[in-house]
Amino acid sequence: MSATVLERCTHLDRQTFAESVWSVRPSLSHAAELPAPGYSDLFGINQADQLLSRQGLRTPFLRAAKDGVALSPGSIAGPAGVGAQISDQVDDTKVTGLFASGATIVLQGLHRTHPPLEAFARGLAGELGHPVQVNAYITPPESQGFSAHYDTHDVFVLQVCGRKRWIIHEPVIDSPLPQQPWPARREAVEAAASAAPHMEAILEPGDALYLPRGWLHAAVALDQISIHLTVGIHVWTRRHLVERILASAGERQPFRTSLPIGVDFGDPSTFKDDFAAVVSALRAVADEAAMDEVSEALRDQVGRSMRPEPIGPIAQGLLAHEAGPDLAIRWRDGIRRDARPSIDTDCDLRALQRLCAGGTVTAGELGLATARAALAEGLVVPCP
Repeated sequence: MSATVLERCTHLDRQTFAESVWSVRPSLSHAAELPAPGYSDLFGINQADQLLSRQGLRTPFLRAAKDGVALSPGSIAGPAGVGAQISDQVDDTKVTGLFASGATIVLQGLHRTHPPLEAFARGLAGELGHPVQVNAYITPPESQGFSAHYDTHDVFVLQVCGRKRWIIHEPVIDSPLPQQPWPARREAVEAAASAAPHMEAILEPGDALYLPRGWLHAAVALDQISIHLTVGIHVWTRRHLVERILASAGERQPFRTSLPIGVDFGDPSTFKDDFAAVVSALRAVADEAAMDEVSEALRDQVGRSMRPEPIGPIAQGLLAHEAGPDLAIRWRDGIRRDARPSIDTDCDLRALQRLCAGGTVTAGELGLATARAALAEGLVVPCP
């Protein structure tokens, strides 16, 4: 049986990882402890060069750093000649010079531009229940891209080729949120990074390292070119639950009441009664808040944050007009199973239930008009 995506990222079984490691502490997995032989099936030097030279990437998908300092977008980008004068496209000549001088090249958002990593990220997001992104870090021998810092999302570091020394320190802030980035705590980060590390490790090809958000880290390539994938996990937190509860509460009458004339936020006594009323009303809202209401709102947010399985728009659009009754279809991965085609006059509910349960039906079994509408709306895809 083939390994799951999570099993390729940690040697720990799912329960141990969830209970003892997730969001708590770093964890190192050596290649020999993992089920798949490395990560060369996902990415490598040839794929990096293809993206950097022939795909017309723009700077949101590319950045560079050297000796701990991020370089300006203009150092790696420029216009690409006749018919492609957009000024922020990757310039392979500039990238060559920077890499030769010791700069780390970062390819960002590979879950959007590189099919093997698109499938990998989608699979891991499905297992974890949290949105996932993938970046690649390509570092020349004996070079360092970024200085010690922390991320506001969890990461799996997957070493593709070469060797890299990682130095890890404990957090200066536990579980930081996206609005609490490390530059705002630069002095504390630099002080913590100068102390004895919590962990030092040399990642070899096929090794994997898990780092919860907030843990300080820096890495230096050793005697060869190093490529590693950083799989970023943008975790859902309890704050998301609070935000949904408050969003619902804010429209209720007790919270729409005007504050008194003469309110002065420099003098708490001018609004202390209103403050007490708000606290009391919030307690009532928290007691009354229906979990299914919060769940429904967050399901919509999840749908906006995680890209569905890619489709070929042209081929799919043609099928929406030409599909015959024998076409086999399945539900598109990443689309809510309670979505419904806009046309369902001939829909067979039992066939629709089989689709939503992960099964395969023919367009004729579902209803040809319904199937064509579902294809046009990107709810279903043809089976290979």
